Order: sequence, then C-alpha cells, then structure tokens
Amino acid sequence: MPEHHSNRRSDFARDRARLLHSSALRRLAAKTQVLSPTAGLDFARNRLTHSLEVAQVGRELANSLGLDPDIVDTACLAHDIGHPPFGHNGERALNAWADDIGGFEGNAQTLRLLSRLEPKVFGRDGRPYGLNLTRASLDASCKYPWPASNSVADPSGRAKFGFYADDRAVFEWMRAGAPERQRCIEAQVMDLSDDIAYSVHDFEDAVVNGYIDVAALGSRVDHEDLVESMHEWIGGEISHEHLIEAFDRLDSMDIWLDGWDGSRRSQARLKNLTSQLIGRFAHAAVHATKESAGRADLIRFGADVVVPEGIQAEIAVLKGIVATFVMSRNTRQPIYAQQRQILTTLADLLFQRGP
Repeated sequence: MPEHHSNRRSDFARDRARLLHSSALRRLAAKTQVLSPTAGLDFARNRLTHSLEVAQVGRELANSLGLDPDIVDTACLAHDIGHPPFGHNGERALNAWADDIGGFEGNAQTLRLLSRLEPKVFGRDGRPYGLNLTRASLDASCKYPWPASNSVADPSGRAKFGFYADDRAVFEWMRAGAPERQRCIEAQVMDLSDDIAYSVHDFEDAVVNGYIDVAALGSRVDHEDLVESMHEWIGGEISHEHLIEAFDRLDSMDIWLDGWDGSRRSQARLKNLTSQLIGRFAHAAVHATKESAGRADLIRFGADVVVPEGIQAEIAVLKGIVATFVMSRNTRQPIYAQQRQILTTLADLLFQRGP
C-alpha cells in the first residue's frame, strides 16, 4: 500500500527499522537455533541472536558487492521470523499437523507475517498489510520464489516453497516483472549469509557446550568416519572426496582447534577461528561473484552470487560436524519427540478455540 513520509530516510532504511522493532523479530529470542534457549546455556545462540549475526554478515557482503545494505539487512533479519519453535523439528511437526490443508512451511509463513500478520499498517477498509515493506525488501526476503505446487525438496526431503495459496496476490505483486523462479541477488546474499553464520556459529556453540569431541577434529582417521556420517544430513550434492579435502583444508589452518578446556584463552582461540572462517567464506564469495559478473550490474537480477565449490564443501563440513555431534545423537531423540508433541498439542488447542 502506498505511503507518504516527510523525513529523508530511505524507504529501504524504513523497512529495516520496522522489522527491527517488530514483535515477530523479538519472538525469535525464545526459539531454538541448535541448542534450546530454555536449557540454561547462556552462551548458546537463539534465533534472534543468529538473525542479528546473519544481518551483520549480509550487510558486509552487500557493501562489498555494491548492493543496498538496508535491503539485504532487512532480508537477513526476516529470514527466520516465520519459523516455529524447536527449529526444523518444529517445522516438521506443524507440517504434518497441517498436512490436510497444504502443510506448514517456515519461509511461506515469513511472507505471511511480513505482508499480513505483523500489526503495523492497515488500509482504510480494515485490510492488514503487515509491515507494508517495499517490493525489493519483500523479494529479498523470499528464499523460494515459487508455490507449494512447484516445491523443491531439500536434502532431508522437506518440500520448500515461498508462499501459501491465499498469499498469491502479494507474491505476484512482489514478483511483478521478475524472471520466473529466479531469486534476486539480494535474496542470494541473504541465503549465503545464513549459511556462513549458522555453519560457523553453530559449530562454536557446540564446542563451547561440550557436544563436540575436539580431539577427533584433528585426526585424519576420524575425518573419514565423520564424513561418512555427514552424508545423511548434507545429501549427495558434495562428494565424499571433496568433503575430505575440505576437512583437511580446515584442519591445516594455523588457528584450527587442537583442544578445548573452556579457559578464557581457549575461548579467545575459538572466537578468532570463527572470525577467520567468516572472513574466509565471505571474501571468497565476493571475489568469485565479481569475477563471474564482470561488468554486469550487481543488483536484483543482473547477476548471481557465486560460491566456489571448495568453500561450499568447507561450509558443509562445519554443518556436518554439528549434525553428527549434536542433532543425530540418540540421546536427543526423546527430546525431539517431546518438542513435536508440545507443538501439535498447542496447535490442536488453538484450532479448537479459534473463530
């Protein structure tokens, strides 16, 4: 819906401010990243702190690539607001619960929150417009610009799509003139920023909270075993050989972990490692993207983000380490079942008491 403002702040800066002050963003503080925010682990990230870190990485990438940093920042802050409690485990539970009406998808819920549910702007006819963001900011927040009927499965087999059927009108307005199924470069930067932040920071959280056997990270024999267990989580997109090579490259870094005792010195060493990894991944992507684009205009649909295959493999290794040591532990399976039960019980109650 058109708005008129008297101040000189850009529309994209206003989009970011609206999202930053939204209740939907604040609610992420109680949502799980990898380790539950209710488990008493004061170091572990939640979805809100993760989103702030994604936004910082995204803003730096946007500046390096010559994109509007406020558009990318907004997309990064928004990227998880539609996701339920308990992470992907919660999403699976709600998707099964809502299967007979098309299922639940966190990214589609993000568009609904931004464009309808978050209480900020209403039309004269009483119609809600959510935060009433610009077309560019909404599109940059859309990770999967297609409907459920044309969904794409992720490595775990979950159907991924960007909007629900009754949000088609806002999706079509947002995507007017855009190439079908092609993400704008700002959305690609958001997605890469998420990959970088959660691969590195989830690894950091898992080390600090004692989930990872740090000694195994420096053993070439253990690399083979770890990579074998990664495939269930990563899928077949990256070969076993490339994962081993990526693991070896990470292990050869001077600052790679060779031990962990929880001391302040160990914490500083780990923090320096995470900083170097973020810089390593971001700089490689910026260089490859600029080299690929040449003189092309690096905005909207003028170019694509390029991440070198070796960097993709290194990011996958970090994700795989966390998946192996944290998510796939048999001792956590009863917790996951309890989480799903909590969500489905709440959904039943809300449905029964709703209008």
